[in-house]
Parts: sequence; structure tokens; C-alpha cells
Amino acid sequence: MVIPDDDPDSPYERFFPYDEPYDHQREAIEGIAEALEDASDVLLEGATGTGKTLAALTPALEHARRTDKTVVITTNVHQQMRQFTAEARAINHQESIRAIVFRGKASMCHIDVGYEECQALRDTTHDLVDAESERADLERRQRDLLEESQAGDGDAAEARSAIMDELESVGEELQTLREEQSTCEHYYHNLTSDTDDFYAWLYDDVRTPDEVYEYAERQGFCGYELLKDGIEGVDLVICNYHHLLDPFVREQFFRWLGRDPSDVIAVFDEAHNVADAARDHARRTLAEPTLERALDELDGSDDPRADAARNVLTTIHTALQETYEDALAFGQRETIEDDWEDLAIDNDDRRDDLTLSLLQHYTGQGVSDDLASALKLGQALDQQYEDAFKDGETSVRKECPTLQAATFFEAWLAESDESGLYPVVSVRRDDDNGDLYGRAELYTAIPQRVTSGLFEDLYATVLMSATLRPFDVTEDVLGLEDPVTMAYGPQFPAERRRTYAVDVPALFASRRDEPELQDTVAGVIEDAARMTPGNTLAFFPSYAEAERYHDRVNIEGARYLDEPGTRAQELRETFTADDDGVLFTSLWGTLAEGVSFDGDDARTVLVVGVPYPYLDERMEAVQAAYETAFDGEDAGWRYAVEIPTVRKTRQAMGRVIRSPEDFGARVLIDRRYTEDAEIQMPEYAVRGTFPPAERSEMIDVDPGKLKFGLLNFYADVEAYDGDPPAP
Repeated sequence: MVIPDDDPDSPYERFFPYDEPYDHQREAIEGIAEALEDASDVLLEGATGTGKTLAALTPALEHARRTDKTVVITTNVHQQMRQFTAEARAINHQESIRAIVFRGKASMCHIDVGYEECQALRDTTHDLVDAESERADLERRQRDLLEESQAGDGDAAEARSAIMDELESVGEELQTLREEQSTCEHYYHNLTSDTDDFYAWLYDDVRTPDEVYEYAERQGFCGYELLKDGIEGVDLVICNYHHLLDPFVREQFFRWLGRDPSDVIAVFDEAHNVADAARDHARRTLAEPTLERALDELDGSDDPRADAARNVLTTIHTALQETYEDALAFGQRETIEDDWEDLAIDNDDRRDDLTLSLLQHYTGQGVSDDLASALKLGQALDQQYEDAFKDGETSVRKECPTLQAATFFEAWLAESDESGLYPVVSVRRDDDNGDLYGRAELYTAIPQRVTSGLFEDLYATVLMSATLRPFDVTEDVLGLEDPVTMAYGPQFPAERRRTYAVDVPALFASRRDEPELQDTVAGVIEDAARMTPGNTLAFFPSYAEAERYHDRVNIEGARYLDEPGTRAQELRETFTADDDGVLFTSLWGTLAEGVSFDGDDARTVLVVGVPYPYLDERMEAVQAAYETAFDGEDAGWRYAVEIPTVRKTRQAMGRVIRSPEDFGARVLIDRRYTEDAEIQMPEYAVRGTFPPAERSEMIDVDPGKLKFGLLNFYADVEAYDGDPPAP
């Protein structure tokens, strides 16, 4: 249904690509449209089937078209990028929009170079094209002057002589650029060829980055740079979190858009992940090998600033080594492998151990002065490396470790004791020689250090997810000011789903090795798999627990084990090709959210235990930061641990029942999910953290009776092909 532009009641519906919105979807669209009129942020929680994407895009595109703004929709889940592209195409087929799907340079580069090398290649290619243009202009002018001089104009002859000198100089520059300097052939074609056909093709539909790459490869273009040049003035950009949450990338991104942040409406999908993503993008690290390369670099420099730079960086290197050696517990050195392992260096009543060691060992005119000298020298060396690459003296654009080290430790000394920032030293083992080496890191414990400024700068944001509640926690953690909130529960028929809380003893980490408890849990998994007419998904608190029960349970169907580092998409395809298998995976893995298991792909989902994360030093720092920021001991545990854990559980539960015709069961295996736990063990119970509507659907059952509940449910929805299995 297309509503004419002059319809004052629902002008947004011209951007709605299907017959008409669902009732709840229409309500969400109208609520978001009203919020955008007030430039307000929106928190939208909607269960599977709510139509969140179009509920956000429809009013955002209408408002942007009317007020000359740009909509950016972003996610950290690849499957969601594909869904956004499909929805944008559907919109474009009804109401013409200019949309671009944007991806990072690394995945679109035709010659596989790093960011710094790419920048240098772009600059020298620009220089080449500018020189060719200048030569063409000079040749045109000298031809005109030649005709005038042949007609007897003495001034023209003199001017032509000067032009000929310039031509000679430009010719030498061109020869140098072509023979000795590094340029990019693909980018050269962007600058010198007719790209009209490319942009006509690009805007005729919504093209994926892979399609852009393939088109550009055939034509000899750089597709990434063409997207950058063509992104200005578009209606919609589809991208990943990186483009908005990384401060450096964000600044460039808005420049490419040709927009101030205040002219951008941002839609964040899977917004329950924004806090963790903000922490990741805000992290700053410096590893010991970079310090060592910086000292080698300084040893080869005769710059007068090198002595001061060497003095402070040598002291920092010594302090880093001393800090991790002192922090290693007895016998811990031998247990360190090739993964980074954090060591506690933070202190409640004074600066961190690394800073204290640095100040203790330092001798000189002043740490700040020496760091300033290192920073200036690093900047000068970095410029030399860029010039050398442009001039073709080096085949790669060399990085400057002195600049990296000085920049990092200048920030460390200025910020490591600030609220919400946590100083960390980590160690790992070198694969080549077996030695340990360290890394310093400034870890952002409070995400709003990153997000609050972004949300203030943007015109408005819509943050949407199936698991955003409790809204007050999301507001606090991300630094939102008085957002509009709306929540929509499951929209599919209630009789086609069941949620069971199985009263097995609480699976505390301290009890997971008990054979009797393992037998009980394994029996519940076996019963669930036997009663399920289709595949079963089983989520565990860790990959180790998933492997434990993969090896322990005895079922007729195939068992599939998800392991760290495996390609989840390939495993998913193999699993969903089955019709009676069980997939064992971690709730903290990639299959717990953003992945659909439709129909028989997965009928039953099991969540075994309450999957609390490992409470390491960083998690304790986050808890402490939340307690300070939000004035309460409970805030640390609630904000940092309990609510994210329950959100993960809810995300896993949402992998099944993906359409009105679908059906399935969700099974929570742990006493802490039961209603009785709220009375008998309130300090451990988690049921109350679920939204009220979800709590109301939970049915408490004893371990031995789950099979009867599943049997009756699947029989009621006529799921069995033939006689049901024996309980």
C-alpha cells in the first residue's frame, strides 16, 4: 500500500515496502516518527517477528527526506547486514532511495595493502594525475602561444618560452612519479576514467560490497574509493559499528558523508551489544615488541631529540618488564601460553604499578618533557617514512614505533587514573622463542565515555534489540538522556511455544564436576533431544561445558560440537541439513544471537546453567566502575554481570520460533530460573530479571517430567510425523 505524499496522516508509509504494517509495527513507527520530530533518542525492544528494522527505517527515512538528513543503520552481525540490504532493496523498489552498503577497506582492497600504505598510494596517485593534468594544460597554452608568436606577437613568444620551461619541469616530475614512486593503478582509473556508468549502476539498486568489488574489479576501478566518493548525499548508509563507535573512523565517515553528526539519524541494531563494542573500539594497547622496535629505531637516529626519547622509552620498557615479573604469582610463569593473560596492577589508594615503577626508575629532566621529545621525533620519522614510500624508495609504508609508543604512554600518564579507565598489564608467550613479553592497555570500563558524546552529537538515534530491557540500565550504561522507550513482546501465537524451567540443582561452577549432577543434566538433554521432532540447540556457559556434555550424552541423532576458532557458518549449514541432531555450543559464542534457525533447523533450544561470564580483573573493574558511577553496590553486579547474562540467555532462547507458522520449546536447565528459587535462594535466583511477560510463560518442571511436557506440547501442535516417541 503506497500512501500519496499529500496524505497528512501517514506520510512515512511511502517508505514501507509491503502491504501495510502490523498493528504493533504501526504503533512503533508512529512512536519513532513522533520522537524524531522532537530529536529524541529511542530505545526499542521487540521480540522476533516485531519487524524492528522497518519500524525504525520507515519513519527515519521519511523524516530524513523531509528535513534533509541522512539515515545510517549499523550492526555488528553479518546476517543483519544482509537483512538490512534486502529491506533497503524492497524500499527502493517502491520509493526510490539512494543507499550504500559500506564495509571496511581491508575486505574491499584489490591489491591487499594496509591502511597507511593505501593512504600513501592515494596521495602519490593524486600527484600523478595532477601532474598529468598540469602538463595537458601547459601544452594547450603553449600551442595557443605558438600560434600567436608565429603571427608576430613578441610577448607571446616570451610567454611560450616560460611555459616550455614549466613543461620540462613537469615532465621530469611525471617521469619520477611513473618510474620511481608507488601509485595505485585501480585508484588511477577512478581519477581518470568515466565513472558515470558505475554510479548509475550503483544507485539503480542497493548493491552489496561484494557486488561493488566484483564490478570494480572487472572495470579496473577501486570500488572502496568509489563508494567513499559516492556516499555524499545518499539517503541511507548500511554499515557496521566500527564506522560510528571508533572515534577516528567516525570523523572520516562523517566527512565522506558530507554531513555533520547533527544531520545524521543513526539506527543501532542488536543494540544490547553497543556497550561491549564501545569498550572494544575505545581500547588502547602497546606491546613490548613495539617498545623494542622503537628503541632500535632511536639507536639508528642522529636527531638531537633521540637521547631524550631513548631515555624515557628505555625506562618504560624496564618498568613494563618489572611490573609483569612482579605481578606473576609463584608458578604462574610456566602456565602462560600464547593467549594474553591479564595481571593485576591497579591500586585503590595510589597510581598503578606500571606508573609507579616508571617513576621509580626514571632519571632525567622530566618524564613529560622526554615524552614530548619522543612524540615530536616520532612525528618527524613517520613523515619521512611516508615520503619514502611515496617516492618509491620503499615498497611498503613503514610504521613508526617511536610515535606509537610515545602517543600511547602520553595518554597513559594523563588518563590511567581517571574514573572509568582501567590500567592493565598482560603477558603472553612468544611462539618463536618461548619467552614471555608484556603489553600495557588502557581499558574503558564505562562505555558512556565513548557513547554519550556520540549520541549528543547525532540528531537522533534508534537503538533496537530483542533484549534491551531493563531500559534504565541501558540508559545509564550508554549515557542516554531521557530517551523514548517502547517494548513489544512475542507476536506469534502463544500456543505454538513453551518455556520450561527445569529444577535441577543450581549449576554453580564449584559443582559442575559432580558426577551425580552431570548425570541429571545429561538425562534432561537426552530426554529433550528424544522428544523434539527436529534439531535441538544446546547452549552452555562455556565451550568446555559444551564439550563435556557432547561427549557424555547418549542420543540416537548426530551430535555436533562448536569449538573456539571454528567457522560457525559452516557448522550451522551442516547442522541444519540434519533433522534429528543436537548442536552443543557456548552461549558466549557466535551462534547465540543474530542467527536464525527456522522450522526444523531447530525446534528446541536448551540453556544449561546460568551462563555468567568469567569474573576476571576486567570484570571486577567494570563492576567497581559501575558501583562508583551509579552509587550502589548492587549496581556493579546488576549492570556488569547479571543483566548481560540474562540478555545472553534471552538471545539464545530467541533462536527458535522465527515466524507465525513456526513452533518450538525453550528449556532453561537450572534451579535459579524457577519460581521457587525466588523464595528459597533469592540471592541467586535470576527469574526476576526477565521481563514480566517472559516470566509469566515459564513453566517449572522436575527433571524427570520435562519429557512429558515436551511430548504433550509437540503432540498438541501436531509436530510428530507418525507415532510420537516413547517417553
